[in-house]
Amino acid sequence: MIFFRNKFFDWGLLKSVEFEVPVIGVGNLSTGGTGKTPHVEYLVSLFKDEYKVAVLSRGYKRKTKGFYILHSDSTALKVGDEPLQISKNFPGITVAVSESRVKGIKKLLEKKPDIQLIILDDSFQHRYVKPKLNILITDYYKMFNFNFLLPCGNLREPKSQAQRAHILVVSKTPEVFSPLDRKIILKRMMPYKAKNLYFSYVKYKDWEPITEPAKKLKCNKAKTIFLLTAIANPAALEEKLKTQSKELICYHYRDHYNFKPSNLKKLKEHFLNKYSGSKVIITTQKDAMRLNKPDLKEIIEDLPVFTMPMHVEFHEKDKEAFIKKVKSIIKK
Repeated sequence: MIFFRNKFFDWGLLKSVEFEVPVIGVGNLSTGGTGKTPHVEYLVSLFKDEYKVAVLSRGYKRKTKGFYILHSDSTALKVGDEPLQISKNFPGITVAVSESRVKGIKKLLEKKPDIQLIILDDSFQHRYVKPKLNILITDYYKMFNFNFLLPCGNLREPKSQAQRAHILVVSKTPEVFSPLDRKIILKRMMPYKAKNLYFSYVKYKDWEPITEPAKKLKCNKAKTIFLLTAIANPAALEEKLKTQSKELICYHYRDHYNFKPSNLKKLKEHFLNKYSGSKVIITTQKDAMRLNKPDLKEIIEDLPVFTMPMHVEFHEKDKEAFIKKVKSIIKK
């Protein structure tokens, strides 16, 4: 089915729409956890001072349907956690959600005719839009070349489709990245005709308090850390927090999971009964978007809860080349 669908697009039996406004598509071959949204935010940072930028997402796991432009009162239930995070981090840009990328872009341009650049979050499989620039992300620890199609693995489409991307980014690489490792990956990617290969890594920022007790603490280390996440791959975050604590206690849920009061009550009881010289709760920015419901906030408001913000960086060899390549394609 996937094979024939892609062939229909390749043969022109299914049409891809190209827009006058440049569109950047960011996506992956797997079902999640590669770091698409942080790379979208990197692109927003790169272009926001030069263009009127908009981000369009489908708003995965939202409880609404259709086209919707985010505003200050938007919630994760209405728009999805990732679009809400982008909107909070970049209040000066337009962020919208729509199941149909074509309809979504048309609505965006109708309501915001001054938009000069659109970035699509998680769009690689949505071929009804033809982006001016297609960026494919693959996780260093779970690269697509070692993976298989669903249900045997977690690939949405065959590995050969990587050649549709104008740029391939290997994300979540070690911060200290050896030339030999780079050479091995470049060689392994040759059979898939992957073009313009770059390597990025995650930089974690200082903890940010989201409750009053956390604001009073102002810390970046603790003896005991309770980690609350609902993301696809929390391994890198765990490793970072192990360097900032003596004991790490993890509460992991499936990606995009909508936390229930019972989940937080269980965490709170464990936290309060834990004897420790200093203890805090850490969550991700994405997860914090889903903790903002009144019934959940009420449970954790008297606990020291922080988020662990992060952003994407490219290795020294890649940063200038990546920016130059991206800007040259958009300006063509």
